[in-house]
Amino acid sequence: MTADKHLEELLDVVVNQGGSDLHILPGNSPVVRISGALISLTNFPVLSGEQTEAMLKSIVPPGRWEVFLKNQAIDLSYAHKGNARFRVNGYWVQGTIALALRLIPHAIRSFAELNLPSTLEVFTQRKQGFFLVVGPVGQGKSTTLATMIDRINESSAEHILTIEDPIEYLFTPKKSLVQQREVYIDTPDFHTALQNSFREDVDVIMVGEMRDYETISSAVTAAETGHLVFSTLHTNNAAQTVDRIIDMFPAEQQGQVRVQLAGSLAGIFSQRLIPRISGGLIPAYELLINNNAVSTLIREGRTHEISAVVQTSSQEGMIDLDRSLVELVRRGEVTVEHAYEHASDPKTFETYL
Repeated sequence: MTADKHLEELLDVVVNQGGSDLHILPGNSPVVRISGALISLTNFPVLSGEQTEAMLKSIVPPGRWEVFLKNQAIDLSYAHKGNARFRVNGYWVQGTIALALRLIPHAIRSFAELNLPSTLEVFTQRKQGFFLVVGPVGQGKSTTLATMIDRINESSAEHILTIEDPIEYLFTPKKSLVQQREVYIDTPDFHTALQNSFREDVDVIMVGEMRDYETISSAVTAAETGHLVFSTLHTNNAAQTVDRIIDMFPAEQQGQVRVQLAGSLAGIFSQRLIPRISGGLIPAYELLINNNAVSTLIREGRTHEISAVVQTSSQEGMIDLDRSLVELVRRGEVTVEHAYEHASDPKTFETYL
């Protein structure tokens, strides 16, 4: 069997079994993640290094294989049979090539289908501001962001630009004009694409990930100058997110960045995917809405007090992660044990039960 046919067969398993990820490692049978659990596909043979290299080589665009060999890692997207896309990461393990592939469904689901709070829709109606979706790897950040962008697409006539590495969800223009740019193919980096967007009459910008202070600085500036900007960070909660952003800047710039962020931040949504009793995963979440109190805390460097504001501001629409977890337990969606594992403050979580 050729390498591309072998890979297609494995991707069929992921799609047909409702999996989210596929791991292809030399010396191992392929492994698929389903509902958060890793399952070894023992009915498939153990793969050799030559096989995994051939699989990756079969999907890497012309001209990028040499870049992969130099950088020893590559990110790209791959369309599978017209019904699914995968985000692919190729990398080296002990001198051999391995692959990690994440399923990106073609259909962009609604807030209700994803069990996300309807409050998120409010942020899609803003004309400017900076909104972040955060959480550890594999917690559905890209999916949530795609839902928010597509909501704008179907409800408003806006010029939407996405900057991604690689492009994940594909948006079909509805009421909006949507352009999607991929790093390394359409632009050298996030920062350059953001800078160029200022001259392209863009209304809404989605940046796949905040990787450096140049990108964050451009994103904050865009939010200050009349754009609605969405992005992601690998942080655990709102307070940590603000600290991470500030800490990316040189010390002499941090005071000014605090002022800019205090004025431009719209909100921060942190989510976790919890195993559902009935099967699959369901999100628990924290939502910070930037109000006068939060803005003051950011400007004055008192980010350690942000969590307390979230806990006491439910009447303003803010959502505390531990209360979200308790609500899932009370509705019979998740077990107490699984909820407890994801609690931000186990003692507070226990008092809510």
